[in-house]
Amino acid sequence: MLARLPRVPDRNVLVGFETSDDAGVYKLTPKCALVHTVDFSTPIVDDPYTFGAIAAANALSDVYAMGGRPLSALALVAYPASGDLDDLAEIMRGGFEKMLEAGCIVIGGHSINDDEIKFGYAVTGMVHPDRVVPNCAARPGDLLVLTKRIGTGVVATALKRGIAARPHVKASIASMLELNHRAWQTMISFGAHACTDVSGFGLIGHSREMALASGVTIEIQAASVRFLPGAARYARQGAIPGGLKNNREFASCAVEVARKLPPGMEDLLYDPQTSGGLLISAAEPEASAMARNLEGAYLVGRVIERREKAIRIV
Repeated sequence: MLARLPRVPDRNVLVGFETSDDAGVYKLTPKCALVHTVDFSTPIVDDPYTFGAIAAANALSDVYAMGGRPLSALALVAYPASGDLDDLAEIMRGGFEKMLEAGCIVIGGHSINDDEIKFGYAVTGMVHPDRVVPNCAARPGDLLVLTKRIGTGVVATALKRGIAARPHVKASIASMLELNHRAWQTMISFGAHACTDVSGFGLIGHSREMALASGVTIEIQAASVRFLPGAARYARQGAIPGGLKNNREFASCAVEVARKLPPGMEDLLYDPQTSGGLLISAAEPEASAMARNLEGAYLVGRVIERREKAIRIV
């Protein structure tokens, strides 16, 4: 669909939609550029306050992935007119307080009457034009760092089916509530080449975008990928979200699997994440330092010269 839109030349657009990056970047001055993103979703948890906070963390992640600092946000609300307004107030409060935690100010928003609840934010951030971290600058020889575990989509599906253990749900919620603020700070201090957040398209889908935009192949070490507690078991039990199936149908043509993986593991590589971690491409010494210095971060693969497939799972 986007390919049908005309390209409008503007020398101040540093990052547009051409490379499927996490956010758009527009230069205001030689020392200041704005980062623009928008993200909203249906509830992934039952508690209204927690849903609002997760939605905020999810929206903020795209600004962090570009190397930017969040500044302000506008709330997006779709809510039934006959719905419980106390629940809506809790959704808004959860999002508002998570934005404050990030140092980002909510300055307005828009709401519509909708039978299906949806909530999120349009976020504006700031970055120096020379310090943007796009998804199109991964280099052969780089190592890949992932800053969170995978599996929020599968755990959420297991919860809906009534088979998820409480500690596993709690661990998934804690992961989704964690801001990528420290990951952003670490990435900037150690000099990342490229970055994307791992969200709705899963680890494979977002790796594919980085590989295609950078003209490289991304090699994922399957045994190095860390999964949320219970996620592998629920995947083996068939708790597969619809988004995972869509991701696999879309992206599998770009994937080479070197050998058969254990049951459920390949599914999880396509699992859609809500408020997932950052996938960072950096030179070997810097990537290793990031993994050592950022709690929860780990090496997950490497960047190699472009092969027939954009993704190689080994």
